[in-house]
This record gives sequence, C-alpha cells and structure tokens, in this order.
Amino acid sequence: MANIASVLKAEIARVARKEVRAEIEGLKKASTQYRSAIAELRREVASLQKQMKQAGREHAAGGSSEKATSERKPRFSATRLAAHRAKLGLSAADYGSLLGMSGATIYLWERGKTRPRPAQLQQVAELRAMGRRAIKSRLEELKGSEAPASE
Repeated sequence: MANIASVLKAEIARVARKEVRAEIEGLKKASTQYRSAIAELRREVASLQKQMKQAGREHAAGGSSEKATSERKPRFSATRLAAHRAKLGLSAADYGSLLGMSGATIYLWERGKTRPRPAQLQQVAELRAMGRRAIKSRLEELKGSEAPASE
C-alpha cells in the first residue's frame, strides 16, 4: 500500500500544476494582445514621424510640395551633362545648338573648366526633361533652319 503522504503530495502537485497552467494561459493571451497593440502603436508612430518629416521639408521649401518641385533650383554636374549627351548620341556641337551655345562651350562644361550661368542651367534642365524623340525633332528643326536656301 502506498504511503498516504506521498499520494497526497502527488495530488497537490497535480492540482497546483493545473491551476498554474490555467493562469499562464490567460497571461499568454494578454501578452499576445499587448504585443499586437505595441506593434500597431510603433507603426503609427513611424507613420506620424514620416508625415512630420515630409511636412518639415515642405515648410523648409516654402510651401506645398508642388511648389517646391517646380521651383527647385537645378544643379549642375559636368559628368551628368556628358552622360546625358552620350546617352542621346549627340556631338557637343549638336548639343550646344539645342541650347543655343557652341560645341566648345559644351566641351568646357563637360570638362569642368567652366560652369553654366543660371539661365543656361535652366535651359539644360528643360532639355533634360524632354524626351529623346522631342530632342531629335528639335535638332532637325534647328538644322533645317540653318541650311542655306538654294536658289
């Protein structure tokens, strides 16, 4: 026959484990809910920080984002100018005629020897915004108008 003390001790341990397991289940569910809530709050904070950063940029630019992009001062890079001309497959003289400059001027810009003035820089930005077909047709128009009239 088993000792009554050991049987009683085993039964108490079994009931205690059952009670603890029930309590832990409730805590696990609460912990999962809290973690989900924390993750949602973190996403919300990140979204708000992103909105604040965007609003700060717009404010620093002096107004709406449309105004900021349309009035953004164009920057000049000699290597980017050379790359754009090469991408179009144009000579420096042809690229210069599109801008109303000489080929030598374009050459000097690309080598970094000189820099374009703000008005010229605006012309370069407008040319960069044009498509390849539009540039080719504009170049053809310019070459057609420069051709001497035959009599």
